[in-house]
Amino acid sequence: MSDSLKEKTIKGVVWSGLERFSTAGVNFIIGLIIARILSPDEYGIIAMLAIFMAISQSIIDSGFSNALIRKNDRKEIDFSTTLYFNVVISTLIYGILYLISPFIASFYGIQELESIIKVVGTTLIWGALSIVQQSILTINVDFKTQMIVSLFAAILSGIIGIIMAMSGYGVWALVGQMVTVSIFRTIALWLVAKWRPITGFSKESFKNLFGYGSKILMAGILETIYRNLYSIIIGKYYQANALGLYHRGEQFASYAASNITGVIQRVTFPVMSSLQDDTEMLNKAFIKTLRTTCFFVFPIMTYLFMVSEPLVKLILTDKWIGCVPIIQILCISYMWYPVHILNLNILQVSGRSDLFFKIEVIKKIIGLAILFGSLPFGIIIMCWGRVLYCGLELFINMYYTNHIVKTSCIQQLRHTIPFLLYCIVITIAAALFQPYISSDILKLFINFIFIVLVWLLVVQRIENLYIRDFLLILNRK
Repeated sequence: MSDSLKEKTIKGVVWSGLERFSTAGVNFIIGLIIARILSPDEYGIIAMLAIFMAISQSIIDSGFSNALIRKNDRKEIDFSTTLYFNVVISTLIYGILYLISPFIASFYGIQELESIIKVVGTTLIWGALSIVQQSILTINVDFKTQMIVSLFAAILSGIIGIIMAMSGYGVWALVGQMVTVSIFRTIALWLVAKWRPITGFSKESFKNLFGYGSKILMAGILETIYRNLYSIIIGKYYQANALGLYHRGEQFASYAASNITGVIQRVTFPVMSSLQDDTEMLNKAFIKTLRTTCFFVFPIMTYLFMVSEPLVKLILTDKWIGCVPIIQILCISYMWYPVHILNLNILQVSGRSDLFFKIEVIKKIIGLAILFGSLPFGIIIMCWGRVLYCGLELFINMYYTNHIVKTSCIQQLRHTIPFLLYCIVITIAAALFQPYISSDILKLFINFIFIVLVWLLVVQRIENLYIRDFLLILNRK
């Protein structure tokens, strides 16, 4: 990787990281404030909508965003075609959601869901209006602007959500936050992106973009259905309280892993796309990214596993204590999330969207078997089923990635297993002194200091050129 490309990548990681974690931090704090006011039941109602909104969003994008970013010879007509398609399809999907909202409410037995769906569904249209602007900023690796936009929208919508919660609006406080963040973000992106559609819709451009994007779309829908199927089943066969606990536990477990991986993925996808014709350089970039991401994600997930109980007690109160075992189990699964995502990234960069879709079909058949096999045994066993599925899909992803970058499962594990072993040792050591600490605040603090000190020693011993490059470039500024 050339120095200029390397520097561009690292700067992108810095700004993407700031954007992700500043926004996620604001949302997390706002979420905690609202969670202390609302009940798990009210969060459970919103969680019931997740699959419908997620599938709708996948259809609206249709993989066009990734197709635009990956395409090296993109033209103005490609951007305009994407915008017009997004607006038309989002309007149609909103109309469908509007019409079926009574049936969704009847399915869950909660009449209020009908009006909630009709209001929350408008976010699909607002989001469709900004997909092109966000893609342009990502192509230019301009995550600084995206950070400003995201932070602006998160703060304003968060304030509105808190005010509504304190005013007794209940679940509608969450609805208000969801709708306003979409509106503020779209308006801000149109103001800063400086792009306006100046051409019409092109069938040729649509065919080209959809040829790649359609496979990503179908794979994305499969992943979305599977990921949200847990919420649907828990919401249907268990109480809303149980779904609220599961949903909050899922949020805690996924927070660090998904945000760190998201930062790396957003930056490396356009960068790796520029290396798609150079297999050797692509392989080196993949391994370096894999090691760096695991270096940050593994210790964070280990820390969350160790302190989940005192953390929940302190920031969510005892009424949420039931989500602690869910957090701990899902931490094991999300620890491997970056390895899973980066392998899929390679398939997209290489243009093998057909293979990407076939792999998703195989994995989801396995995942559904595990889900329905664990269903009769309760939510905890269902979470352990997710861990089993994570391990199986990891090896499937690694197997197919090897055909592109020539990095086998054994080679990938050789780069990641050392981090896992360090985490196991840290967890065992922490468990020995944990019973002697009575204060929840002290548990958080002591475990944090312990894991940071151990990890700093790891940094001294592991040869990690990417981190050294990162520090050198920061020192130049």
